[in-house]
Amino acid sequence: MTSHSEQGWVKMLLSYDILAETEQEYYQYVLGEFLPRVQTLGLEPVEAWHTAYGDYPIRMIALVAENPEIMKAALTSPEWKALERKLKKYIVHYRRRIVPYREGFQF
Repeated sequence: MTSHSEQGWVKMLLSYDILAETEQEYYQYVLGEFLPRVQTLGLEPVEAWHTAYGDYPIRMIALVAENPEIMKAALTSPEWKALERKLKKYIVHYRRRIVPYREGFQF
């Protein structure tokens, strides 16, 4: 795989708060199903952030794709829609953004 900093790579930022009553199920889903399956769509998990203090979403996950076409194909797939729909059962304040890839924290 080439360096993510090369021209064309894009990053998807998913930010949200985890529902306290579903925290155990959330972790089981994200680690056991969500992250492994997004990789089959051409999306590579590269970052996970936890907010320890402040009025920001508690969690942010970053996924990258080699180019915008791969990202678009993933996001329009029935597989992604099912994965995202299930993720929303465990979270609130969900936000999804697509940005040009840059190393380090992006919000």
